Amino acid sequence: MDLHNTYPGLVDLRQRAQQRIPKFVWEYLDSGTGQEATKARNRKALDRIGFVPSILHGEFDPDLSTPLFGDTLPLPFGIAPVGMSGMIWPDAEAHLARAAGRAGIPYSLSTVATQTPEDIAPHLAADGWFQMYPPRDETIRTDMLNRARAAGFSTLVLTVDVPVASRRERQTRSGLTLPPRLTPRLLAQVALRPRWAFEMARRGLPRMRTLEKYASEATTALSSTAHVGYLLRTSPDWDYVAWLRDAWDGPLLIKGVLRADDVPACEKIGVDGFWVSNHAGRQFDGAPASIEALPHVRAETDLPIIFDSGIEGGLDILRALASGADFVMLGRAFHFALAALGPSGVDHLVDILRKDLIANMGQLGAQNLASLPPPIVLS
Repeated sequence: MDLHNTYPGLVDLRQRAQQRIPKFVWEYLDSGTGQEATKARNRKALDRIGFVPSILHGEFDPDLSTPLFGDTLPLPFGIAPVGMSGMIWPDAEAHLARAAGRAGIPYSLSTVATQTPEDIAPHLAADGWFQMYPPRDETIRTDMLNRARAAGFSTLVLTVDVPVASRRERQTRSGLTLPPRLTPRLLAQVALRPRWAFEMARRGLPRMRTLEKYASEATTALSSTAHVGYLLRTSPDWDYVAWLRDAWDGPLLIKGVLRADDVPACEKIGVDGFWVSNHAGRQFDGAPASIEALPHVRAETDLPIIFDSGIEGGLDILRALASGADFVMLGRAFHFALAALGPSGVDHLVDILRKDLIANMGQLGAQNLASLPPPIVLS
């Protein structure tokens, strides 16, 4: 089968994914919070960014390589962390890490993944990033960093935009808890998705295995959108970032930056880059679109800027790069691809994005990413 004929774009993979996974899993992956206005705002704001095509540039063989943290990556995008990936498709984290290695792009493992850093180590290529939800206890914090480092993760990503659990009403209505408990309602949904059920039966129910080492046997009442990670984490402050800077000897990124006036203090501490993100609309429904915040953050720093939220194709990647990002990460998109087609879907999405970048760069006469024209505002 020629996948480009059957699934030419992310929209096709998304539709296929919805047909292959239980409804409660779909609601977890696809939902935002509140009325999902921020999620919609991300899409609308990206659509307002355009370019004026340029003609008569002769033969076209574009260079998609991207410098980042002293390396040159073959593509300007990577795989963002998504919690509980292994609930979306069994063994997801290992599948994604291997696909990232084949493509030469970064893979980010979440603190609340269903596989541990040690599990992923054999599948990890050179660009492994570990995303940390900040543990309160210094001993746990130190041990988690040591585990990530020993497993081969080179870049640390501190997520700072989850001071408390968001409500995620769609997820709550689905009946999902984290980790999932298979109630009769959820079992009825599982029965409608036999391939997912078969693969999940082989792996066992997903759990937040990285955190199991630290979780107490004591139980605490949590909301349906919270999980054991909330028992261990804190809301970090500037001193916390300074502690991490001293403890981690590789690149340190701050994820969840939307305000330009937060940049100078982070630079003073010594962070290596900023990740502009509104958590894809999953945390706060009154946030600006990430792409609207990006130019303001760019104006405050010369450090690398990573971008996510709302990216659905190569044109969106170019929009982010032209607006000030150095690199773009996709989370939902790669999980749509994995749920749609299994491991081959991830490779296929990489190819979709590569081809989409080339097609759009050809319209702009951009032989490389550094020669993108300035964006314009579309009506």
